[in-house]
Amino acid sequence: MRGHLGFVAVNNAAAQSAMCDTYVTIHGYKCQEYEVTTDDGYILSVQRIPEGRVGGGGQNRQPVLLQHGVLVDGVTWVMNLPEQSLAMILADSGFDVWIANTRGTRYSQRHVNLDPSDPDYWNWSWDDLVVHDLPSVINLVYKQTGQKTHYVGHSLGTLVALASFSEGRQIDKIKSAALLSPIAYLSHMTTALGVVAAKSFVGEITTIFGLAEFNPKSAPVSNFLKALCAQPGVDCYDFLTAITGKNCCLNASTVELFLKNEPQPTSTKNFVHLAQTVRDGVLRKYDYGTNYNLAHYGEAKPPHYNLANIPRDLPLFLSYGGQDALSDSKDVETLLDYLKFHDVDKLHVQYVKNFAHADFIIGITAKDIVFNQIVTFFRNQH
Repeated sequence: MRGHLGFVAVNNAAAQSAMCDTYVTIHGYKCQEYEVTTDDGYILSVQRIPEGRVGGGGQNRQPVLLQHGVLVDGVTWVMNLPEQSLAMILADSGFDVWIANTRGTRYSQRHVNLDPSDPDYWNWSWDDLVVHDLPSVINLVYKQTGQKTHYVGHSLGTLVALASFSEGRQIDKIKSAALLSPIAYLSHMTTALGVVAAKSFVGEITTIFGLAEFNPKSAPVSNFLKALCAQPGVDCYDFLTAITGKNCCLNASTVELFLKNEPQPTSTKNFVHLAQTVRDGVLRKYDYGTNYNLAHYGEAKPPHYNLANIPRDLPLFLSYGGQDALSDSKDVETLLDYLKFHDVDKLHVQYVKNFAHADFIIGITAKDIVFNQIVTFFRNQH
């Protein structure tokens, strides 16, 4: 379970079997599988838990969309016992729960004409999640329910939302947003592995690697990670801690399940983009280098995402942790500075001193500390 070799490669046939069957219906919940095709041809898998175990709640259950972070997928929301998993807690609290799976993760590895073995399939960064994936999934929820949706993002799921909201995208279909371990600025990231990785990625690693897909379970990436872990100051004996910081509240069987399921593949370009964010200390679109930027954006530098443009009356709940090595408190404070003119009654901020990155999703105390607050926050949005 320790180190790199703790990842269990899942064969594709098994991987394609529905998330609903494996994680949700076994606990007595209804669960439906949807597919949505983005306007650039990626076929995404979306799961829906339409009601709680006891049912009820009528037709007007408020939808909530859950968006996972990088290197994981929607399973992280349903991995713990139902009493500890946010997706089930929301369903049992009367919400209509939708779970997104980003392009490239195991349930969303299809495309109308590209195959994941084709490097072109992996030619995207989180800009594309802002422009293509998030709108496709939000539109699906809107079409199916006829209602605005609440949104919960973790990690990269917060960055994609913040970038979207700053450009005024999807605002008309979002009722409120809860952002866990919010990431927008990464300058103070303290995870040793992350810092070393960011330095390697900034050197446009794609050329070194010739790899479009960043799959931690594949030999080339595994070898790359081993080399990073051999760097002074990086201890990957406990891989989860090496990435996320010291989580306080994970139980061993959840960690084991987590390492069986995750990490999921993403694109190398996505990591290069995140590394650019670490290096530059600003939030911008993907930097192709001056000449390509001119062709791509019509300017030498990539455009900024200005988070001060997020509508001030959009209800936001932010929860961040004192032990989080990825979403460092100082970076969250930079983000909060951009939100300083937000309507005072629309911005709720929670700081959990002993939580690290993974505690916000799979921590066994997350229900009492964070999830119950989210339920209350959503209920208070009329």
